[in-house]
Amino acid sequence: MFRRHWWIALIATGAGLGAGAALTSAMPKVYQSSTAVLVQAVDQDTNAQGGRTKGMVNLDTEAQLVGSGAVAAKAAALLRSPLTPIELARDVSVEVPANTTVLMVTFQAGTPADAQAGSHAFAEAYLRNREETAQSSLNQQIKTLSAKIKQLTTTLAGINARLSRAAKGSSDESNLLSLRSNSQNQLNGMTGKLNELTTTTIGAGSIISDARLPDTPTSPNAMVNLATGGMIGLLLGLGLAFVRERFDRRLRSAADVRDRGRMHVLAALDERTTPHFDDVLQPYGAGGRVFNRLRNEVLATMPAGQQVIVVTGASRGSASTLVAANLAAALARTGSEVVLIGAHLPDSVVDAAPIARMLGVSAVPGLSDLLAGRVGLARALQRTPRIPSLRVITTGGAATAAGLMQSQRLKDTLETLRGQGGYIVIEAPSTASSADAQSLASLADAAILAVELRRARRPALLDAAEQLQRVGTPLLGAVVLPRLTNLRTAEPVGPAVTLTPPAPSAGPRPDETAVLDRDLMPPQRFPTNTMSAAEKAAQQVRPRVADSAEEITAVIDMSGLDVKAQDGDKQ
Repeated sequence: MFRRHWWIALIATGAGLGAGAALTSAMPKVYQSSTAVLVQAVDQDTNAQGGRTKGMVNLDTEAQLVGSGAVAAKAAALLRSPLTPIELARDVSVEVPANTTVLMVTFQAGTPADAQAGSHAFAEAYLRNREETAQSSLNQQIKTLSAKIKQLTTTLAGINARLSRAAKGSSDESNLLSLRSNSQNQLNGMTGKLNELTTTTIGAGSIISDARLPDTPTSPNAMVNLATGGMIGLLLGLGLAFVRERFDRRLRSAADVRDRGRMHVLAALDERTTPHFDDVLQPYGAGGRVFNRLRNEVLATMPAGQQVIVVTGASRGSASTLVAANLAAALARTGSEVVLIGAHLPDSVVDAAPIARMLGVSAVPGLSDLLAGRVGLARALQRTPRIPSLRVITTGGAATAAGLMQSQRLKDTLETLRGQGGYIVIEAPSTASSADAQSLASLADAAILAVELRRARRPALLDAAEQLQRVGTPLLGAVVLPRLTNLRTAEPVGPAVTLTPPAPSAGPRPDETAVLDRDLMPPQRFPTNTMSAAEKAAQQVRPRVADSAEEITAVIDMSGLDVKAQDGDKQ
């Protein structure tokens, strides 16, 4: 499938690469810069169970605080950015390396300077927010402790006043002394803790790796976009190729004929070995060897006593003509008597009489004249000049032979040819264009299908095989040819038979035979009184003396016609 439709995958892949390049150029550039912040524990820090660090600091919580509104507001103030804190917070991200107390604060922006400044600002804002939070907690503790000390001092003063009024040795004195001792101890402890809190230094953390100015943007990634676009295009191209392969009915290779058409391939020709319309392949060329192998397979397949082979096509065209003519020539080169019958009427005037041109015989009379009863079999049979054992019955005149392919005259003709021995090759029209192929196949012993690639379709191939099967004709297989629309032009070929020009005064030689067919040659009228007698005498046709024997193939003296025309003018 990929070999036949590689161009679809190539175009789709190119389109995907182009889309990736266009997306890369259209996307805005994004730069990133990161700042590493070492987080130090403060008194209010508590590590949650299951956190990623075992210290007092819960970095999962701290990572969320970096993108909080309070930190974003401080960062916006540091950056003096017109963007809102919420918009700035969308561009910041935080990562926590494993088993560390470090936060990687990353900020992305449209320019390298903005990315660097944004990352540093968020790291600085986070540390300031952490320090302020810690300092606020510490101040609250100092305030609370100071209030307790003040209250305890007042209580201790009251105890001392009551103690001064108590009688010595009394129970009140001993109780007050005990209360004063306890209060004094509490006051001393609170005073010591207050002194510790007032001398505490807040260390929330520090920046251990400041943001750097990025050199290249992190987005868009040209390689990733191109690779993604190319891969998507390739997958889309393969999908389109699969769909085209699934719904394409044309046969594109000999493997398609064998696999999809479920038919044995006898021979396959390519553009180099395809014959011309006006000649048959040479026996020792590449194409000739293909038809020699085809001949051997046909002879090995057909049992003794079977002589008639019909060659038909799976689509309109001249594929059956080429296969039938070259197969008949290959059979005749073995010395066997072979008769080639042209029963394929041309599709257009341009393709008229292809067998006659290929084998160098006259286009008329032919099969249509024979079946119409205008000529006999002996006259319709023509022996080819270059292959003596090959005789040809051409298609015939322009009169169609439709309706005569099932006539008794055709059956009698085939029986007569069977009795003469040798092989009979019938060039039949395609099964898709006429029912004559099925009629001719019913009179044959075996059939061969000529399949023209890129023109023949799988349903037509299956239908052709089914038609031949219905009439009981064994199908030997298919001969596969490339599309014949743009065939090469053959080089000019010299005449097969050269006639020696006669002397001007000599009569006809004994070995020359002139054949005049007045039935097939319609009478012609020559114009009179178109030139003077002097001009006629000056332009009288005279015999030409050839430089070589190969230059002239025939000489016709029409001087008599000129004299008769003059006599008619006088009358």
